[in-house]
Amino acid sequence: MSNETRRVLITARFDPGWVARWQARWPALRFELHPTRHAEKIPLEVWREVEILYTFNTLPPPEWVPRLRWVQLHSAGADHVLEHPLFRSPVEFTTASGVHAINIAEYVFAMALAWFHRLPRMLEWQARGQWPPDRERWALFVPEELWGKTIGIVGYGSIGRQVARLAKAFGMRVLAMQRGEDRRDRGFVFPGTGDPEGTLPDRFYTPAQLHEMLAESDIVVIAVPLTPETRGMFDEAAFRAMKRDAFLINIARGSVCEEPALIRALQEGWIGGAALDVFEQEPLPPEHPLWRLPNVLISPHVAGFTPHYDTRAAQIFEENLARYMRGEPLLNRVDKARGY
Repeated sequence: MSNETRRVLITARFDPGWVARWQARWPALRFELHPTRHAEKIPLEVWREVEILYTFNTLPPPEWVPRLRWVQLHSAGADHVLEHPLFRSPVEFTTASGVHAINIAEYVFAMALAWFHRLPRMLEWQARGQWPPDRERWALFVPEELWGKTIGIVGYGSIGRQVARLAKAFGMRVLAMQRGEDRRDRGFVFPGTGDPEGTLPDRFYTPAQLHEMLAESDIVVIAVPLTPETRGMFDEAAFRAMKRDAFLINIARGSVCEEPALIRALQEGWIGGAALDVFEQEPLPPEHPLWRLPNVLISPHVAGFTPHYDTRAAQIFEENLARYMRGEPLLNRVDKARGY
């Protein structure tokens, strides 16, 4: 394959400065920006020469890309491309896993601190323009400390590992559910973040031991990818296994929870409360009962928002490009059988 035809096609909206940097570093590659979500808007002659594709979901039919060897996704998950014919082809897929670890871990603790330090109740009284009588303030506003509580992290990937790192700083006991025996993080890790060696949890649990872990946890963080195995993982039995005062935080996907069971758990006091950033139907319909539950904190799928997303995604792509050009295994490879 000639140097002129080793094309790298980027369909995400990247700062051209990154592209210029990569072009200077790897002159054997030809980088092209075509920011679009519609594969048909890119000339077929470009598709025929593409060797590397960086995209969110602009995927062509396999027959358009005879030279394509690797797709780097702009997203941390791959669930949105699982049914595409290109995904089922021999082309290797990698993700931007790790890009959300810092900001979503901060979201987790923003919600936990808000809940246990009674922030919603304080804002409610602030809106009234007055405080309750002195004799009521203790009962209404006395906080619970995170120090000494147990946090159960369901899914010990890049986000779960950064949650564990912050939890240890808060003096918490950390439990983690993970598939497999290898405790190390095999994905991309930003320096100074996460738990690369898998040494932070006080105990690991297998998926078969989920309910055992839930029974011990004061805070439960759902951080698993959405796969056929995790869909509906949090059903009635899971919620009933949790402590009656446990606080649930879901930053994964709404379908990991069976929503009718979640609503009952919150309404009937099977668990204490929840912070929910994701739902089975988004945006959440105005008539949905979750809006009106007093023990729920709701956000509009924004836990992953950060002004640093594109820069961090570019850093992950750059590291994988370097590995690709050296003939080394890529980071964040998608296991096509598991879907993540």
